Amino acid sequence: MILHAIFFYLFAAVCIASAAMVIAARNPVHSVLFLILAFVNAAGLFVLMGAEFLAMILIVVYVGAVAVLFLFVVMMLDVDFAELRQGFLAYLPIGALIGVVLLAELITVVFAWAIGPSELNAITAPIPPASHVNNTEALGLVLYTRYVYFFQAAGVILLVAMVGAIVLTLQHKPNVRRQNIAAQVARRRDTAIEIVKIKSGQGLQ
Repeated sequence: MILHAIFFYLFAAVCIASAAMVIAARNPVHSVLFLILAFVNAAGLFVLMGAEFLAMILIVVYVGAVAVLFLFVVMMLDVDFAELRQGFLAYLPIGALIGVVLLAELITVVFAWAIGPSELNAITAPIPPASHVNNTEALGLVLYTRYVYFFQAAGVILLVAMVGAIVLTLQHKPNVRRQNIAAQVARRRDTAIEIVKIKSGQGLQ
């Protein structure tokens, strides 16, 4: 139990410090690296809670895809972050107000939240012992039976969001040649080549 508490406070402290450094770091690449560190420590907390499937998803999806995508986007786009920070002071009062509200909510939750004695065993053992299934199988049974329509609706919403993001960011530059597949498929002999008869001793004008 002592070892469990030591790892919990270690993962929690590093996760909170990494989350703070994501905001405080001046270099955006360093911010993404701190974000990856926060994800890894959050995955460690999930493992301590017995939710190994969520820990694996957090590492594979967020660290392996989302955070790495952020890193490549930041490094390849060469965004001028100094220009983006110019309007920071204009939004500082609104941001401070939202921060105060969130802080008040967190303090209320910490001091007013209580867990019943009978709920501790349910938290540590989310799957009934008589079912003899692991967390991954239990989540699959719940998602694809009771919440299958909500699961499919979430997939459709993500698909629409992805298509919308592509449409909003797609820009055609006027001086860049683009491939016209319909014109390539419709090519014929008389439009693709031109036969020129050249007399002997004369060159091509």
